Amino acid sequence: MSAPGAMLSRSPAQTSGAPSPVPQVALAVVCGGYAVGSTMGWGSPRTAAIMGDFGLSFAALVAAVSCGLYARKYATPFRPAWVLFAISSGMAGLGNGVWGWYEVVRAAEVPSPSMADFCFLLFAPPAIVGLLVLAKRPVTRAGWVCLGLDAWLIAGSLLTLSWSLALAHTAHFQGRTVAQSALSLAYPLLDIVLVSMVLALHFRRSSVHRSAINTAIAALAVTVLCDALFSSPLLHDHYRSGQILDAGWFAGSMLFAYAPWVGRRTGAEAAAEEARLAARRPLPSGSRPIAGSLAALTPYLAAAVCTLGILTNVLDGRRIDRVVLFTGCTVVLALVVRQGIMLLDNITLTQELAQKENHFRSLVQGSSDVIMIAAPTGVLRYVSPAAAGVYGRDAEELVGSELASLIHPEDLGRVVHEVRRFLAAAPEVEPTTRIECRFRAGGQRAGGNGWLNVESTVNRHHGGLIFNSRDVTERVRLQAQLQHNASHDTLTDLPNRALFTERVTKAVTGRRATDHDTAVLYIDLDGFKQVNDTIGHQAGDELLIQAARRLAESVRAGDIAARLGGDEFAALITGDGTRDLAAREFRILEIADRLRMRLSEPYRIDGRDVRVAASIGVAFAEPGISPAGLLRNADLAMYRAKQAGKGRVELYAPQMQDEVAHRAELASKLRTALQDGEFALLHQPVVELASGKITAVAAHARWRSAEGILFTPAEFLRVGDRGRLTDEGGERAAELGRWQLEEAVEQAAVRHRAGHQVPVAVRLSARRLLDRALTPKAIEALLARHGLPSGALVLELSESDPRIPLDDLERRLVALRRLGVRIALDGFGSGDAAMSALRRLPIDVLRLDRGLIDGVVESARLHKITAGLLRITSDLGMHAVAEGVDLPEQVLALRSMGCTHGMGLAFSGPLDEPRLRRALTRGSYPVPDLTGQGRSVVLSGSRPVRRSAGAGAGETGASPVAPK
Repeated sequence: MSAPGAMLSRSPAQTSGAPSPVPQVALAVVCGGYAVGSTMGWGSPRTAAIMGDFGLSFAALVAAVSCGLYARKYATPFRPAWVLFAISSGMAGLGNGVWGWYEVVRAAEVPSPSMADFCFLLFAPPAIVGLLVLAKRPVTRAGWVCLGLDAWLIAGSLLTLSWSLALAHTAHFQGRTVAQSALSLAYPLLDIVLVSMVLALHFRRSSVHRSAINTAIAALAVTVLCDALFSSPLLHDHYRSGQILDAGWFAGSMLFAYAPWVGRRTGAEAAAEEARLAARRPLPSGSRPIAGSLAALTPYLAAAVCTLGILTNVLDGRRIDRVVLFTGCTVVLALVVRQGIMLLDNITLTQELAQKENHFRSLVQGSSDVIMIAAPTGVLRYVSPAAAGVYGRDAEELVGSELASLIHPEDLGRVVHEVRRFLAAAPEVEPTTRIECRFRAGGQRAGGNGWLNVESTVNRHHGGLIFNSRDVTERVRLQAQLQHNASHDTLTDLPNRALFTERVTKAVTGRRATDHDTAVLYIDLDGFKQVNDTIGHQAGDELLIQAARRLAESVRAGDIAARLGGDEFAALITGDGTRDLAAREFRILEIADRLRMRLSEPYRIDGRDVRVAASIGVAFAEPGISPAGLLRNADLAMYRAKQAGKGRVELYAPQMQDEVAHRAELASKLRTALQDGEFALLHQPVVELASGKITAVAAHARWRSAEGILFTPAEFLRVGDRGRLTDEGGERAAELGRWQLEEAVEQAAVRHRAGHQVPVAVRLSARRLLDRALTPKAIEALLARHGLPSGALVLELSESDPRIPLDDLERRLVALRRLGVRIALDGFGSGDAAMSALRRLPIDVLRLDRGLIDGVVESARLHKITAGLLRITSDLGMHAVAEGVDLPEQVLALRSMGCTHGMGLAFSGPLDEPRLRRALTRGSYPVPDLTGQGRSVVLSGSRPVRRSAGAGAGETGASPVAPK
């Protein structure tokens, strides 16, 4: 078989299970036993009479009860038919019972006519009406007329034949009364009508409950045949009860009893079963059901029978009877009328068929989809004109070609499998299927020859298939593009985090035992934010594109590079089976360093060279590690590289995870301390060096431990400043900063109302000053809420993070200064960042870094540097405050250099609120004087203790506070 033939060959559908043969066998045994008994004479004349009369009566009553029970139990559309059949059988049973009363009980001859005759005559009308119920009802008036004409054609032809053979003799039989003659004619005439209905309706029966209807028709046919034999002159005079003729009536009654229970299905179930059977029996092209052919020939067969009856009269040399002549003429007239009706009906149907054919031809030819009909051999028999626009090939070119030759070879096996599966499935379960494959295009299509993605809806058609196909090439391309976009970064076209994680998962879970040297490189571009802030985000995007290109070009063919987000990249380096730990580390670190150097080369953007560095963390896929753990380890190593100075490569070590856990623990402690109110606010006085007068206080947050000891929260604050790995710690540090500002303003306001009107300085980082919760309006509302003048608040800029844009910080500080808030720069002299802030930012007060003050007495070089910075401060019109003035010598040295203010243990450490109030009430501290009696003495440790009797412990450095 060819490939198309193999594709369209269908496996035979499995047939449903056959009904149980037990009822049929039992029926055959009962009827056969009765027939044997009738043949043998039942052993005695009396027994034969009983079985011939009451036996038939019992069988008919059984049929009546059976039909009645079925009609009561099942609400089928044919319930009235079974009720009528029950009545018909009941009349037959009653007639046989009356006959037996006369013949068996009374041992007398049955009179003619008798009550039994009337019961027998009433058997036919309910059966005829029941047959009408079982038949398909015509939907038009012409259909009803044709049904009546068919019935008369059959009845007239049978009447003609019967009259010619026997009924004419019966009608002229001498010696009978009119009632007896009428009764003699009534039996055969009713049988003729019943036979006519049986024959006319046999070809019009409903397809629903077909087995039951066929059995009922067979029961009536057997009964009518026995009636005809009984009415014939050959048997009528010799009939005796219990003879073989009774076996036919008995079989007819038993068939009636069995008929409604055949299959035992409701009408809906039977209709569904009939639909399944019809769908499983596809007719070959040009074939026609036998039943339909016989139905079409029924009028002509009836006319032939009628002609046979007339010929019988002629051949016997008898004169044509008027009954035969009248009946023959009516039959011929009925045939002519019926043919005229059928001719008109055929003309109407032909016109409707032509109209529908034109309609469907217009739909098919005008459809944008290609409609193809494939024969069972797989050869295309029809292709719609849309093929020229869709496939780029004329329909005539495709007709006659094999469908398999047009499908892409890689898709042919899948298409064949799907077609076979579809043809093997039940049509009612799967009426259609959808197949998508690549189809060969012709030269008429834009783009030339090639393959198109085609989606087809497939239906069955006379053993072959109908394909309703459409071009979905653009949709397939769009889906592929969407899938690519879902797994790739839109800016750099590198794999994104999702695809990279998937590849890492495959490498970790599916690698061989020798691939334990697979590694992940986590890459971050140092200084990328400054690029965005200085030359714009568009330049930053261009830098990322160039960096991605360099990264993709630098990794090996089997490795994968990805962009995880922002300026973060990653690379998966597969192993080569190296077992030596030192060798694998050397190889991976060499690759990572090469990537770092390549990414750190200058980038040419908008005609300028832009430089950024790259920090890379390396983690190996150790046995048992999860993909998320591998990425986390590489991320930790990269963060350690940034902490160690940036622009370097770090290899993951287990202690890095311990540090992360430690920072998380610190963040948790910070959160607990904030929630439980364990932080306290202390204030350190700012003293005028010349007079010792307290001119301001600096607020410092302290954490009170469970033992009641105060500790500096510097370690906790650093938790919030370590980048994205400690976002929670950063949030808690920001919360601590807001709490410190709120508490300092509230306590300062209370002191102002008590008469101690000294400014309070609160230290905040540049990051906190740009916090959205600390806008100038929020600070103004805070001061107004507590009633503190804006000039009484000094905000100390504790650091100048290079990642913080100075433009934003400058705008924020200018807005604060407009409110009256003064700005101090903390840590002046500690680095270049402080000098940049001094050049750009609006500063009122400079805090000299502790590193300058510690060696100002001993180091001449440091002395000159400090003196120079003080002169710069004076020239800029700013106030200078020395931080960490712990020794009297430092006080004298700073005062001699022109420094006006200082703070440190030479005067006082941080004080709680009661001690601060006492210090403010006193107003000043003694100034160290090396020539007088109040000379300061430096003891072991770092706290100066004055010998003057006027100094209290609380006002000196004897505060139970650890050094800041």
